[in-house]
Amino acid sequence: MKAQANILTKILADKRVEIDERKRQEGIDGLRERALARPTPPDFATALAAGAIGLIAEVKRRSPSAGVIRDPFIPEDIAKSYQQAGAQAISVLVDEKYFGGGEDIFRAVRSTIDLPMLYKEFVIDEWQVWHAAALGASAILLIAAALPEERLAELMEIARAARLETLFETHDADEIAIASRLNANLIGINNRDLKTFEVSLQTTLELKGLAPPEAMIVSESGIKNSDDVELLMEHGVDAILVGQQLLDHGKDPAREIANLMAAQQKASSGK
Repeated sequence: MKAQANILTKILADKRVEIDERKRQEGIDGLRERALARPTPPDFATALAAGAIGLIAEVKRRSPSAGVIRDPFIPEDIAKSYQQAGAQAISVLVDEKYFGGGEDIFRAVRSTIDLPMLYKEFVIDEWQVWHAAALGASAILLIAAALPEERLAELMEIARAARLETLFETHDADEIAIASRLNANLIGINNRDLKTFEVSLQTTLELKGLAPPEAMIVSESGIKNSDDVELLMEHGVDAILVGQQLLDHGKDPAREIANLMAAQQKASSGK
């Protein structure tokens, strides 16, 4: 358990080293110039609000908790399946060391689909915000547990300048309070504890009521079937983020989305 408890701390320490090196390789000025010159990206929150409950489908090769999730891993094919199956947005893991992601994977998916994309990364530095925008992201992930509140506020402001929305990820009442103080309008509730990797949907159900009523709520992790989706819909959750359930053990992503979102389809059709 001690080793598990240090997972997030270890990831963040490694990320600082990685980003220092990336900044030496590619300056922030060039990223900012490309980001500001890009066409306005598709709106992330608007896309999620289009159905009874929005789906952010995730492109992910592996994770520290599950190991290898998809092999062979062909991100373009996965993204096409997601879009054809009706996902409202796509999340792409950018971290390479722990999740097998990367810039090339993000670019490949961006060139394949026209849905809003989430730059799913442990964002700790302004460089990453402009990197996300330059790659064509619509939104970045900010994790409340990763940084002090003042730094989170600074990065949210930079994201606005970069024409990016922020999915502000929380896991407990204190982090919901931070999201409220920072006027986050897109709040993720991670059912997975990033310190222990334990998962419970009860986290979303307990924390949603503490969030500002005007905020859009995204439930993340541990969503396995249509019953889970229906439960979250009944509690007023606006969207879900799902990855492993759609990709595990060579599953057909489109079929998994159809099975998972059966309750959403029923609600949207008015039946």
